[in-house]
Amino acid sequence: MKRILAAATVACALAGAAEAKTVAVTADRLLDVSTGRYVERPMVVITDGRITSVGRAGDAAPAGAERVDLPGVTLLPGLIDMHVHLSSSPLYGGYTGYQFSDAFWTVISTRHAKDTLDAGFTTVRNVGSEFYADVGLKEAIAAGFVRGPRIVPAAYSFGATGGHCDNNFFPPSMEEQAPYVVNGVEQAREVVRRVRKYGAEVIKICATGGVFSRRTSPGAQQLTVEEMKVIVEEAHMAGMRVAAHAHGAPGIKAAVLAGVDTIEHVSLVDDEGIRLARDKGTWFSMDIYNTDYTQAEGKKNGVLEENLKKDRDVGDLQRENFRKSLKAGVRHVYGTDAGVYPHGQNAEQFAVMVRYGATPLQAIQSATVNAAQALGGDWTKDVGQVAAGRFGDLVGVKGDPLADVTVLERPTFVMKGGEVVKRAP
Repeated sequence: MKRILAAATVACALAGAAEAKTVAVTADRLLDVSTGRYVERPMVVITDGRITSVGRAGDAAPAGAERVDLPGVTLLPGLIDMHVHLSSSPLYGGYTGYQFSDAFWTVISTRHAKDTLDAGFTTVRNVGSEFYADVGLKEAIAAGFVRGPRIVPAAYSFGATGGHCDNNFFPPSMEEQAPYVVNGVEQAREVVRRVRKYGAEVIKICATGGVFSRRTSPGAQQLTVEEMKVIVEEAHMAGMRVAAHAHGAPGIKAAVLAGVDTIEHVSLVDDEGIRLARDKGTWFSMDIYNTDYTQAEGKKNGVLEENLKKDRDVGDLQRENFRKSLKAGVRHVYGTDAGVYPHGQNAEQFAVMVRYGATPLQAIQSATVNAAQALGGDWTKDVGQVAAGRFGDLVGVKGDPLADVTVLERPTFVMKGGEVVKRAP
């Protein structure tokens, strides 16, 4: 009986090995995003969705490997957007979104996920959605029903009653309030536990007012340092990172002091906030592209003038503060706020980052190695680089992204987990 069981075990192992899919990808060159150097004529071998080796074209490929040859193409690791809202659409601003049922937003997120993946972003952090739509979307993608990127979901983002993460568009008679609000430290702790219970993998809080909410000032702090400290403590105890929406200088500094991992937007940061973030190693995620879209298309899409004015007021300041914080040595990750502008245009922010002081390599690193590090946990060794052991996530472009970063806006090849999801003829 032992011999029979042993034989069966070996047979199963051999069958599994026979079914393992191996792909060998060759191209003109590969950008090593950690060093900025090119590897000429690379061959990337991927087995069961993970990279097993990075060699040179002409090396012997594993027997039976599927070949993917990409002449004229430069390869990079799959890109990472650290701030998206896949269940939001910029086409419906102000009150226009209320014409749809609640499930509408979950359904359209499937199209947004496809557009994001086709744009070369194989991993995203979804920092806020209603009805746990991002958790469900992640599950549908993993189960093979929907094509899209890997998702780190935050589920509901939350903040103070009446704050940016609350619902302030209706009169008191309608008693509208976000499902989760924080008013005190114990409530803050409980909300972290509850959203984690239902699938959140990162915590997103609103530390200040916002641009596209009503009756909130972007510069005003809306959570206390004590509330934020409890949120960070609870999240970190569970192995989760914390992202804080924070436009205003007081809220940014409070979030940094509370131990928040990434600060989102950072529009009105002051010199002290920049110094604190640099010294504590806090990441900035600054969406410096989307103002171009919101100012051009927002009114047509129903965005209220109150919100468009706030957008105008902070737009240029945010971009100059990006330049200042980058020069000061603050660590940056790539976050676009996709959903405020159309999904699939994520890569258009690279050029704006370069315009405001980043080198092309710094911009690319913000969406690869930096983002992987900021995600934390297993993500630091799963994504962000083309290296053995990491997911087989690749993006191919025609041209030299270190000379012209806009080539990233036109990927000709996208692979996720060893599967080709886009290949231009």
